[in-house]
Amino acid sequence: MDRLNDPYVLRVGVPSVEVFRRLRTDAGLSDKDPEAVALALPNTWHGVVLQYEGEPVGMGRIIGDGGTAFQIVDMCVHPAHQGRGLGKRIMAALTEELERRAPATAYVSLIADGPARYLYEKFGFAAATHDSTGMYRVMGASPGLSGSQAEP
Repeated sequence: MDRLNDPYVLRVGVPSVEVFRRLRTDAGLSDKDPEAVALALPNTWHGVVLQYEGEPVGMGRIIGDGGTAFQIVDMCVHPAHQGRGLGKRIMAALTEELERRAPATAYVSLIADGPARYLYEKFGFAAATHDSTGMYRVMGASPGLSGSQAEP
């Protein structure tokens, strides 16, 4: 795309609580409690918001301890804007910041939903093939439920 006529602008930062929740749900991700989002967003290590003609249409964040462990989260692009390389643009901005500021021994993880893994592979991410298993727990769910039963 011609950058001079590109209607998309990538800005460093995080969206408002309301925009964060809308971007997630519009992209098919689960909604989050507004109070939890208000606690989370200021703790972002690095974030970007993609805007189309001034309107937020995508985002991505890096969270972590700033030294040994980082996680890429909340990667999403509104469905009306998908298929234009915008997820790649968001991911490039996040990985460039990691390469610039994160220590060489830092561990960077993410959860790849569906075909998103192909995007992440382009940035050097690989499925765990050693003795590691990615796991998660939704805190409001009973510990005995599997992920598919715990996530509404």
